[in-house]
Amino acid sequence: MVIDFHSHTVSSDGLLVPAEAVRRAEVLGYRALGLSDHVDFSNIERIIEETLRVCRRLNGSGGPTVLAGIEITHVPPDLIPELVVLGRKLGARPVIVHGETSVEPVRPGTNRAAIEAGADILAHPGFISDEDCRLAARKGVALELSGRKGHCLTNGHVARKAREFQVSLMANSDAHAPEDLLTAERWRAIGLGAGLTEAEWLRIEDFSRSLLEQWAVR
Repeated sequence: MVIDFHSHTVSSDGLLVPAEAVRRAEVLGYRALGLSDHVDFSNIERIIEETLRVCRRLNGSGGPTVLAGIEITHVPPDLIPELVVLGRKLGARPVIVHGETSVEPVRPGTNRAAIEAGADILAHPGFISDEDCRLAARKGVALELSGRKGHCLTNGHVARKAREFQVSLMANSDAHAPEDLLTAERWRAIGLGAGLTEAEWLRIEDFSRSLLEQWAVR
């Protein structure tokens, strides 16, 4: 069953309201869906408050577990640590930072700032450096293998570097539209297509299950 920590709703640039996103995920056999809309200093308090309220209501109505995450997006690197701390204080989990994908003009230094700040997940980190991977391993920051078009182009690089430096990995959809949500087969294919072995993929599944237990909205 799919555990997907990274998706978007109409609260940022997604196409679906949360209830529809969760229902569509349920039909695909999801175990959990993270609602992690884009935030910066302009909207972080509102997004977290709204998402927590939605999660508490939906989690009482059956279906997949819904998580109240955020994705700190295109924020200058020196300001990222403040938002990571604030996001956690307000109750967001996971706290994701939009990494240095090869297909968007993300500021250099964003990967390093996210890792130093101890974000939960560094999303689509692009051609992440050896030094940043070493730091991510020490800080316990997970790297994302992305199902999102464009962002997925560097999944093979991310998987190789994660293996070399023993960094935790996960696979997420970064869904913005219904067709972006994953079947169990597509979720698994993100990992195996990036060059992971079956054993490495099973470790991702176990890791995702352990994080779900920690982050579920009560």
